[in-house]
Amino acid sequence: MLRRLDHLSDLGVDVLWLSPVYPSPQADNGYDISDYQGIDPLFGTLAQLDELIAQLHARGMRLVMDLVVNHTSDEHPWFEESRSSPSSPKRDWYWWRPPRPGMGAGDPGAEPTNWQSFFSGPAWTLDEASGEYYLHLFAGKQPDLNWENPEVRQAVYAMMRWWLDRGVDGFRMDVINMISKAVGPDGHLPDGPPLPGSALGDGTPHFFCGPRIHEFLQEMHREVFAGREGAFLTVGEMPGVTVEEARLFTHPARAEVDMVFQFEHVGLDQGSSKWDVRPLRLRDLKASFGRWQAELADVGWNSLYWDNHDQPRAVSRFGDDSPECRRDSATCLATLLHLHRGTPYVYQGQEIGMANYPFATVDDFRDLESVNHFAAAMVAGEDPTAVLASLRRMSRDNARTPVQWDASPNAGFTTGTPWLPVNPDATAWNAAAQRDDPRSVLAHYRRLIALRHENRVVALGRFSMLLPDHDEVYAFTRSLGDEVLLVVCNVSRTPQPLAELLPEAVGAELVLGNLQDAGPTLRPWEARVLRVP
Repeated sequence: MLRRLDHLSDLGVDVLWLSPVYPSPQADNGYDISDYQGIDPLFGTLAQLDELIAQLHARGMRLVMDLVVNHTSDEHPWFEESRSSPSSPKRDWYWWRPPRPGMGAGDPGAEPTNWQSFFSGPAWTLDEASGEYYLHLFAGKQPDLNWENPEVRQAVYAMMRWWLDRGVDGFRMDVINMISKAVGPDGHLPDGPPLPGSALGDGTPHFFCGPRIHEFLQEMHREVFAGREGAFLTVGEMPGVTVEEARLFTHPARAEVDMVFQFEHVGLDQGSSKWDVRPLRLRDLKASFGRWQAELADVGWNSLYWDNHDQPRAVSRFGDDSPECRRDSATCLATLLHLHRGTPYVYQGQEIGMANYPFATVDDFRDLESVNHFAAAMVAGEDPTAVLASLRRMSRDNARTPVQWDASPNAGFTTGTPWLPVNPDATAWNAAAQRDDPRSVLAHYRRLIALRHENRVVALGRFSMLLPDHDEVYAFTRSLGDEVLLVVCNVSRTPQPLAELLPEAVGAELVLGNLQDAGPTLRPWEARVLRVP
């Protein structure tokens, strides 16, 4: 990263967010942390992180670290102590429970609740030494911390202050809306509604935005950020969060977080689960984005993203990664997103149009969620060909292949062996090939970011959706004072009659476009930003 900071600076990046770089057994790509105050040798040293902070600050950029405090690794000293004995002083730092009344430890269905883990199977694992179960909403090697215990909270806050003291500028908080569980006065945790075709249930009603979540986040703000000199950024990743809840979380007067990552728009191409892939209806995307824009217009703030470490590549998912359309659809999707009101996030490689990896067999996958899903689907008797097809489309591994810096071996990412192979298209699709090409995806991202920096309408203007029921054209306005920008994107391979759809576009000044020689017709995957007289 120290060698690539000029790439970020040239792009116009304001803040760098690092996924977890802490010591970890790597059961879940570093989201299973065994030491919150160190750097895994896989990634470097603490001294190098200090240098990274200094280099970023010298370039006018900031650093946000990933904060993973819903759970730790089972190899964290806290959990090792907690597991050592039922009488351990740290026993209550995690969620330990006996089997269900009347059942023996290890009996089928004896888990304390019927909750299903996000990574398949029960969310409880039996510790045979004590005969009790511990809770893990994710993998068995990711036991959940018990935020009901004030000692846990104070230990987390002390760790956060330690990082801020080193110069870190804020935190992206992993699944932070799951830290409060709906625990009863007697310590009981309730079952969730049964999942169709499964002996397990959906526990999310009992830990998505639980009863003490606002209390915990307000306490965190007081203990960590209040009164500290400087400007800091806090971003809460919140699966299942509603726009009504987001208004509370991000209202400045409540002092909780600055913005949330919500998942509504990345669930619109899914049926009963993320593996049940459906075509995206553009009108559904408009309804979702439009509602979040409207509801967070007066308070709070939006996070804008297509890609991240948990999502497949947008150009393959929502765009068209065929050779003839990949560049145009990547820049069209970028324009659509970046002209909304909020803070845009550019995930590594998105700025050069990186696409999904061509996985051949299930053995090619490394992601725990994907591997576990395939195993569970085989036990359930599902068609392996269909399951593999859904993995290819939706696996998190699509986002986790090495960044394609150039056409050299391993795309210039490493001289060693990467955890996943480099996408074979890296010889053509890489940062070096695009750096000096004014028509490249990279050049378009530079222009989009510069426009936001230079134009207050893009940064702060009001949002108004147009053509809400059109299935191929996404259009809206941004306005501030007397200035109005009209954004129009053809999210399809079909040419569209611009003047017929939007007469106000006729004669408007072109501020930014992704194709040259704009005419009366919107070409496939064409996007334009127009200044309306």
